[in-house]
Amino acid sequence: MADEHGSWKTFGERLVYDNRWVQVGLTDVQAPNGERWEYHVVHLARIAIALIVNDRDEALMLWRYRFATEQWGYELLGGMVDDGEEAAITAAREAAEESGWEPVGEPQHLVSFEPLPGQVTAPVDVYLWRDAKHIGEPTDTEEVGRVEWVPLSRVPELAQRQELLGAGTLVSLLYYLASRDA
Repeated sequence: MADEHGSWKTFGERLVYDNRWVQVGLTDVQAPNGERWEYHVVHLARIAIALIVNDRDEALMLWRYRFATEQWGYELLGGMVDDGEEAAITAAREAAEESGWEPVGEPQHLVSFEPLPGQVTAPVDVYLWRDAKHIGEPTDTEEVGRVEWVPLSRVPELAQRQELLGAGTLVSLLYYLASRDA
């Protein structure tokens, strides 16, 4: 990649903040114009998302509040991948904990992406299941929300109203809708 027009060179990074959820680094970079400086980079943990779609063409989601953006909206199920855990296992576990619905069968890897690659590393892996069984009430008391099967036909309207929270939810649903029609 270093030979491609417009590529940046990196000479190392030093962490200035480090905890389980977020790291902030200063990366020694040289821009394509030759200028060199320390660039702030935020590193977030890998996230795994479960997109569970039933035979009525509905997706399992939580209606919840996010304090950082002061928004209510729908969010797919998922969470941070633990060290040594496979992302698909995380997605299934988080779905069950957050909703009380356990994905059934082998997942299909749907898509992986980085939502803000300019200054943030935040890898997201999305897995698709087409069946789930209700196993009880949600057990994750921090991820409280109203569990709903939301018709996929509502996705464009919900996106327009900014009621699909986060890139993980928006990218997953739009990718699924676009790829299934292809």
